[in-house]
Amino acid sequence: MRNKRIVFTAACLLVLTCLASTLFFGNPAAFAQQTKPAGNAENGKKLFTSVGCYECHDREGQGGAGTGPRLAPNPLPFSAFIHQLRQPASQMPPYTEKVSSDAQIADIYAFLQSVPKPPAASSIPLLQGK
Repeated sequence: MRNKRIVFTAACLLVLTCLASTLFFGNPAAFAQQTKPAGNAENGKKLFTSVGCYECHDREGQGGAGTGPRLAPNPLPFSAFIHQLRQPASQMPPYTEKVSSDAQIADIYAFLQSVPKPPAASSIPLLQGK
């Protein structure tokens, strides 16, 4: 009887967690299906430096120890990205429309998408002890 109660409680918590995350984060499938904004990656790279993104996220968006998280090569979905810029959840300063327009943010996003993925560790001989 006790095991049935534990399983029932765990199942209820799982359902509530899924429901809460859907309400809080929106529909994850809708995030994935959103079209990516048209942006100029070359201009985005210049903006990434000029507005100071590189100071915390480093030159290629790879993140820095104790500063900003990794942004590239797989940035957040654009709607979450722009929301974080406009209304940051942490110590990051807000980038209002007075600081960066939506078009400029689309350019920065295009730059982050253009950053190539690093090679697999298995393809680097030095890391394999060879």
